[in-house]
Parts: sequence; structure tokens; C-alpha cells
Amino acid sequence: MLDDYRLDEKKKVSLEDFDPEDTAGFASKEEVEESFEKLKEQLQDIQERLFASKTNGVLVLFQGMDCSGKDGVVKKVLSGLNPQGFRAESFKQPTSDETAHDFLWRAHKVTPAKGYLVSFNRSYYEDVLITRVHGLIDKDIAATRLKNIQHFEKMLVENGTVLIKIFLHISPEFQLKKINERMENPEKLWKFDPSDLEERRYWDQYIKAYEAAFKATATKTNPWYVVPANNRWFRDYLVLKIIVSTLNKLKLEYPQVVIDSIPKEG
Repeated sequence: MLDDYRLDEKKKVSLEDFDPEDTAGFASKEEVEESFEKLKEQLQDIQERLFASKTNGVLVLFQGMDCSGKDGVVKKVLSGLNPQGFRAESFKQPTSDETAHDFLWRAHKVTPAKGYLVSFNRSYYEDVLITRVHGLIDKDIAATRLKNIQHFEKMLVENGTVLIKIFLHISPEFQLKKINERMENPEKLWKFDPSDLEERRYWDQYIKAYEAAFKATATKTNPWYVVPANNRWFRDYLVLKIIVSTLNKLKLEYPQVVIDSIPKEG
């Protein structure tokens, strides 16, 4: 099942091949509810072994159009984790200090230490997406940055980081629906940004920029997963399944503790 949503160097990169409405044959949230809860329990157990073993760090990276649900999926899928070993990072417009460094600096300094799991809401990929779409960098700089990203991710993995890259795929119609909901709901109006409507004009350019990024950085070791996200319940289920399936391959174990002698009372 997961291979249907996986992108690596063997698969042609085209988002047209992925339907944002896809639910892998499931008809409703109820059909995956039991499995979803079991997967959450598995992830909690994996996190405990991850923290105890200190052999790997885990970075779950989320990208997607505005309203694709990056915040929501972190809240729904990762909320059950122990906060002592989990951290969520969000990347907004770079600060003056961040722009004074190389484009990977602000991300590198918050990657996970061994034993920890970190999620990225947006990431260093923004520096080959929004910058490319709005002409802040040219084609040559974008190509160089994509090579930098590939080398950066290879270095992270070689040093024990498990990298899980997820693109939340929505349709433009679904995005407009969510924007309208934000504007009409007083409790969600704070999320509305007028620039969201402006950015919709660049939808096709963003799709091309994403496809270029996938083509350059989706490798056998560091694949991308394109997750259909129009149906939130399936989005959450598939993301959780991807994370648990990937981490189960680590075969994490608790460290062995040798006790030479047990103190006697009295």
C-alpha cells in the first residue's frame, strides 16, 4: 500500500498521478479507526525505545500548499508522544540573523539529537519553492540548492537520523473551501492571511517547483511520500502508517543493563 504513495528515483515524478481525494479504497473514518489507534500505541512504544536506545534521531518533515493541514496532522498524529522526547518546529519567513547564514543553517541547528523525534512544519525546501516561484532565485541557484539539500539529507542519514519526508497533497478546490471556512468562522479567522488568496494565483508554478524538488531529492534512501489530504481522516491514517512502518525497520531495542550485585538490606 505505502509503495503507491512513495517517490524515489525509480518513479516518474508527476503530481497529476496522485488524486487528492484518494482513500485507498476505504469508505469512511470508521473503517480505519481501530487500526489508527493501534498504530498510535505502536508509535508510543517505538518512541520509548528510541529514547532509551539513543541510536537514532527521527525527523518527520511536512510540506504542502496552504491549508493542506500541516499543523493539523502534527496535532492528530503526534500528539500522543512523550513531550520529553518530541519537539515540533515551524519555519516562517527567515529572520535577519537566519538570512545572514546559509539557507540550511536554521534547519540544521534544530534537527533531532539521537533519541529524539522532531517534526518540521515546512522546512529548508521553502528555499527552493517560494523563492523560485517568486523569482527571488534563478534556475541555476535553485539547482545548486537542490544539490545542497540532497547532500545535507545524505549526511543526516549517515549520522543516524531517520528522515521521513511527506507532501500533503490537496486540490485547489479544497484549498479554496478551507480558506472560505476560515473567513466565515470567528474561531478560525485568526488563521486567515490575505496572502493565501494571492498565492493561489501561483498554484501551477508551485506544483512545478515541488515536482522539480521531488525529482532532485527523492532517492531510495530518502524517498518522498505524496499523501492525499482532501480527506483529513485518511491523511492522518496514512501519515501515521508511513511513520510507524519506517521506524519499525530500525528494530529498536532497550539497552542491556548489567547489574553486578543487588544490595542487601540491613
